[in-house]
Amino acid sequence: MRRSLVLLSAGLTVLSTGLASAENNTPRNLILFIPDGLRALKVTPETAPAMAEVRDKGVNFKNSHSLFPTFTMANGSAMSTGHYLGDTGVFSNTIWTNYTSVPAGDTVVPFIENDAVLGDIDEHFKGDYLNEETILKLARDKGYSTAALGKHGPTYQFDHTDKPEKPGLHSIVFDDATGGKVGVALSDEVKAALTKAGLPVVTPPRGDNSKAGDAKTPGTVVANVAQQAYFADVAAKVVLPMFKARNKPFVLVFWSRDPDGSQHNTGDSLNQIKPGINGPTSMAGIKNADDNLAQLRKALDELGLTATTNIMVQADHGFSTISKESKTSPSAKLSYDDTPKDFLPMGFLAIDLAKALDLPLFDPNDKNAAITGNAHPKAGNGVLGKDPTKPDLVVATNGGSDLIYLPNKDKKLAAKTINALLEQDYVSGLFVEDSLGRFPGTLPLSSINLRGKAATPTPAIVVNFRSYASDCGEAPTNCSVQVADTVLRQGQGMHGSFSRGDTMNFMAAIGPDFKAGYVSETPVSNADVGMTAAQLLGLRGSQNGGLVGRVMSEALPNGIVPKAFKSVERSKKKSENGLETVLNVQRVGSQRYFDAAGFPGRTLGLEPDTDKQKTAGK
Repeated sequence: MRRSLVLLSAGLTVLSTGLASAENNTPRNLILFIPDGLRALKVTPETAPAMAEVRDKGVNFKNSHSLFPTFTMANGSAMSTGHYLGDTGVFSNTIWTNYTSVPAGDTVVPFIENDAVLGDIDEHFKGDYLNEETILKLARDKGYSTAALGKHGPTYQFDHTDKPEKPGLHSIVFDDATGGKVGVALSDEVKAALTKAGLPVVTPPRGDNSKAGDAKTPGTVVANVAQQAYFADVAAKVVLPMFKARNKPFVLVFWSRDPDGSQHNTGDSLNQIKPGINGPTSMAGIKNADDNLAQLRKALDELGLTATTNIMVQADHGFSTISKESKTSPSAKLSYDDTPKDFLPMGFLAIDLAKALDLPLFDPNDKNAAITGNAHPKAGNGVLGKDPTKPDLVVATNGGSDLIYLPNKDKKLAAKTINALLEQDYVSGLFVEDSLGRFPGTLPLSSINLRGKAATPTPAIVVNFRSYASDCGEAPTNCSVQVADTVLRQGQGMHGSFSRGDTMNFMAAIGPDFKAGYVSETPVSNADVGMTAAQLLGLRGSQNGGLVGRVMSEALPNGIVPKAFKSVERSKKKSENGLETVLNVQRVGSQRYFDAAGFPGRTLGLEPDTDKQKTAGK
């Protein structure tokens, strides 16, 4: 995507939304409510009445899109900045940083859902690893009251450059680390308000909800109720009353770990595809998030803030049930103490590539210990090469897709790696850094907006894993199953793939600056959420990269409803074994929305028949 075209499109859309409150110099309040991992079609008046009411009485974004790779931190970066991942550099939840992060456990492949790790990465990348300003930071600079509450990692990402020791306004931050050594400090004002409300200054733990189980022990059967009740109480009884008393506009981000956490760790389906993430534990997670939203809306009513507050509800991604099955993987033919027979172990991609490329494999999460025999990397990540401190190839393990880095930008090694990946039945689509050239069966990173102005290293290859729909008796996106490189088990939950089950996230909005009872068929994405929030708040920040979303003008009163159309992109040339990466795209002006991608027949939403491909993602 060319920077000039994108900025022109974004600018024209801003001009078309003249009746938005920010254009009339009367900025409203804004609540961004993020139910992590909520599938769009799981929301009904019975399962999630509060979210269903927002959708049905406000704006129903039926054609919603998570950004690929469909992970939490990646999509959180898009919502917080309005930029695609090629600009934010948050390519997944685990990335290669090309330096050893001490807070992450002395590793070059940190898992970044952690405040201390984010602070460390900020320091390494000139104070701002995102390389773009967030809406919470911009709002704070403009004098808004700002707060972010919820899940450790993405919550802090919304205003990660705020330094409490500096003078001026600060965002109120509550997450899993609040009250601990690495938690964001609370002001005396907030502590006093907590005491008055009878609430502790330390966030309660997740308890049984954090139990993932193992190959023989089921995971959790309860939602994350106690911890999220604390966050909801803090928001309703402390933060919102405090903001009302200040008598100026505010922005509040509430990142609900549920249903994500309950779906990941579900104990309803140990080593079985069904019920997978459609069992009672996952449904309890959806209800838990819905209860939190209902409490916030009730507090707005009681404080007299409903008429002046916009609410945007958007999940970061969809969700799928995990499969650990492969008929081609060498790793699945080995025996592991913690993995059922014939199942893929954690780190299967790194193991299989080490064998195919005949390179030594080391564990970057275990002091670069050599991986030999019937062992697998502790966290799935791997560094390959004779010298683990100067690797030829790095695998960052994430779940429904993995990242591969080539520190030496070796084109011959890239070709060998791609050929090895094309032989595996668990692979469905490959995206390659443009500078390495075009390879049969693949598409370039730029085709999915992963090549931009990122401060962090850009992956050489993004590997999408196979997905399909089980016969769970519901819509295919609710029955999505994917191969996942994770410590979690078959039958538990994961995301990250280019399945329509993962890209289709729940999105809705309600408030004085949104249409009422409006059903939008126009494609939207999480990058559009960031741009629309900035528009409603009257925020204008500097931009380093040009991969930006658009203002969702169709959802605003008297806003223009743009035309959209569909197209299919595919590899210029098929691989020797007949594979090609196909990408289903929707367009609004210069904006491109990605429905599903991979090898036809191996990705949910991407049918093997060419005619069906053109209608995938509806």
